[in-house]
Amino acid sequence: MMKKITLLLAMLLVIMAAGCSKGPAASGAAAQSNTLVAGTDASFPPFEYMSPTGQPEGFDVDLIKAIGENQKLNVEVKHTGWDGMMNGLSNGTVKIGIAGITITDDRKKSFDFTAPYFTAKQVILVKDNGPLANVKQVADLKGKLIGVQTGTTGASLVESTFGKGYSNMKGYTDIASAIEDLQNGRIQSVIADNAVIKKFVNKLNLKQVKIIEDSSVKTETYGIAVKKGSKELLDKLNKGLAAVKQNGKFDQLYKKYFAN
Repeated sequence: MMKKITLLLAMLLVIMAAGCSKGPAASGAAAQSNTLVAGTDASFPPFEYMSPTGQPEGFDVDLIKAIGENQKLNVEVKHTGWDGMMNGLSNGTVKIGIAGITITDDRKKSFDFTAPYFTAKQVILVKDNGPLANVKQVADLKGKLIGVQTGTTGASLVESTFGKGYSNMKGYTDIASAIEDLQNGRIQSVIADNAVIKKFVNKLNLKQVKIIEDSSVKTETYGIAVKKGSKELLDKLNKGLAAVKQNGKFDQLYKKYFAN
């Protein structure tokens, strides 16, 4: 009888231990399920780029983390690439998109955007000792090879100027590759956002290049994207964005990434 009682007690203790072990596992699973994946394209400094440790960092990364902290949202930023971010927003694997995304009427058909948080403009980068050093506007690049990042407003600007499928436009997955080709003479110009071009020129200490601002090109604004109809999340992101602008955090980040 004693043996039977001892055996039953041992079994009960095992069952209790197993039951207790489910608590932390469940909590961990719950925490994971509450994590909001923020997709980004970490090839767009100073907004987002990969750190030496292989993690995304930059203005946008710090901004979405500050917004998440303000609104008590568990945000995890992942480098998905541009297409991965956009596709992820559509299929739900990415809840938030932040990568210097320009708010356009076409994009608003598929995504909802927060209030704008940054104003940008497309500029032209050429060699200052080359035949295009004196161009004034995008239209002056007709017949020349133009490098752009695929899927961006830089590509849209070229196509709106010269026609969709313009044969002299070369698409890249990142602006760094386009700038490298410009330096090596494989293309004659690059069109991209002004803050990004300036950051590359300063960071890489590029010589014999010239940034040209086309006065006819309109400014554009960046917004944080969510899947169409994600009103609750969008409201929280807007509240958080307004809060970090009001409490000085936004200005602190701006100074950190754009002062130099």
